[in-house]
Amino acid sequence: MGTYIFKLPDLGEGIVESEVLEWYVAAGDQIQEDQHIADVMTDKATVEITSPVAGTVVALACEAGTLLPVGKELIRFEVEGEGQGQMPAATPPNAAVARTATSNATNSNLITPTLTALEGGRVLASPAVRQRARDEEIDLSIIPGSGPAGRVTHKDLDAFIAAGGKLAAPAVSRTQRRGSREIKLKGLRRVIAEKMQQSKSHIPHYAYVEEVDMTQLEQLRQHLNAHKQEAQPKLTLLPFIMQALVKLLPEFPYCNANFDNTTHILTEIDAVHIGIATMTGDGLMVPVIRHCETLDIWQSAAEITRLSEAARRHTAKAEELSGSTITLTSLGALGGIVSTPVINAPETTIIGINKLQERAVVKDGAIVVRKMMNLSSSFDHRIVDGFDGARLIQQIKRLLENPGAIFV
Repeated sequence: MGTYIFKLPDLGEGIVESEVLEWYVAAGDQIQEDQHIADVMTDKATVEITSPVAGTVVALACEAGTLLPVGKELIRFEVEGEGQGQMPAATPPNAAVARTATSNATNSNLITPTLTALEGGRVLASPAVRQRARDEEIDLSIIPGSGPAGRVTHKDLDAFIAAGGKLAAPAVSRTQRRGSREIKLKGLRRVIAEKMQQSKSHIPHYAYVEEVDMTQLEQLRQHLNAHKQEAQPKLTLLPFIMQALVKLLPEFPYCNANFDNTTHILTEIDAVHIGIATMTGDGLMVPVIRHCETLDIWQSAAEITRLSEAARRHTAKAEELSGSTITLTSLGALGGIVSTPVINAPETTIIGINKLQERAVVKDGAIVVRKMMNLSSSFDHRIVDGFDGARLIQQIKRLLENPGAIFV
């Protein structure tokens, strides 16, 4: 018998550390080659890690929620033979499997075999299974898991739903509430916290809000949806705003740019890569629709649907979650009247879409009911002067209020 040490692999260019998001094995478990052993998260994506060997888990290097540098030991196996292994090439960051190994090393920081992956009563399940359970309001803790170490799989969840299982319902209590919890930020929530702190600490934001009469655009949108082909996606407001940005940003290159705080270099980018802020069960993610200048309005809508769904199901690739040049954020019906969105560093501009609603407005001296919506934008004041930011939003307003001009 020999020892096989599996190190945290290089998951992509620029990745120096990753968070061990969740373990699916525990010390003493018998593991097959290519078995899913852990999920790790970079600042770009969640990656499934599988075992490079068959053997017995001797020890885990850390608890879930720990940040590990690339190249540090992740897990130790006892294997048949001497345990000698060659270090394979790094797996691309968008792959589901990542491998690398060394042999017969020791590390006093490894967790002892008494640590189990179920410590603290946490149910073992992938992020996609957890999201499905949240969507269906199902308590995963009441579902027997058939996967390794009792992991709840999609198959287990399907069987529970097919059997008419009970939905989780919180008990109603009239007693005083005295409890409190300390929650360590980890995974996507930790990444969001770090990015928001960095953006607000380093970027001097200023906000600009303008109301837009969306009556004509709404008539056009409803007409196009009523007469679309079966294969075409339903149009929301976002594709129209994306098309307006594609038309306008060449006139405002500093709003379609990245700014490096360290070198103080502004990179104006010709391509339009629009980030779409998307709420998932684990927090905010920003999938990126690349080269929007090459897409028509139907293709834009299809990409929004595809990438938003991939983000919610945690299947988006690393390159689909980075590289944006400007970001759109919308809360849909919850959009409120005004918001102050935080810039997605290193960008210089973010545009927030507020709630569309009927309002009484004065038009040509008469009070009329129009479909109105506010645009709430934030700009990096180091790069975008107040006048220029206001001018961009006014130009967007002009196109949205006269939607035919978007396509001319």
